[in-house]
Formats: sequence, structure tokens, C-alpha cells
Amino acid sequence: MTPEGFAAAWVDGALVVDIRKADEHAAGHVPGTRLMALRTLPTRCGEPPLGRPVFANCASGNRRRTVADRLNSRGFDAYSVTGGTGTWVRAGRPVAAGSYAHAA
Repeated sequence: MTPEGFAAAWVDGALVVDIRKADEHAAGHVPGTRLMALRTLPTRCGEPPLGRPVFANCASGNRRRTVADRLNSRGFDAYSVTGGTGTWVRAGRPVAAGSYAHAA
């Protein structure tokens, strides 16, 4: 998913999972994301609702591809966000900091 396509989906209320570690997420993330650290994926893969696109995001790109592939193999409509949070921040888009209710 291109950064521009992701930004448009985010404005429309997209479900975004941030698969970084809790401290990385707390340092700055796309507002409204659900923290689902990569290490927790095997036990949390069923959390996002089926039938709704899921956008996997990380710092730069390596982890998000793994998550998107795993979610797609389980029947989700998942997308890997090109460039990750770094590209989001460099584009001057909104950033939230601190912990989030769905953190694990």
C-alpha cells in the first residue's frame, strides 16, 4: 500500500495495526493504531475483524510485510504500508505518542 493510499484509508477510519515493540509505539505512532507487536502475532492473529481491511505498519518495512502475509494467509484483507511510520512522520502527518489501550 502506498503512503498516499494508506493516508486516505486512515482518514476514512482504517484499521491499522502497529507491529513494533511497545516502547517504539509509545515513542510515536499513527494515531488510532492498535499495537500488535510482532512477537504477539501467533496468539493475536484472530483479533482484527474479518471483512475489514487491515493495514500493517512498522518503523520502516521489514516486520509489516511478515504480518500482512500472515494475516492474508488467514483470510484477512491485509496490506503492508510502504515506508512505515518513518515515511508517515516525514510527510508531516499526525503522530501520537504514549501508550495505547490495545498495547501488549
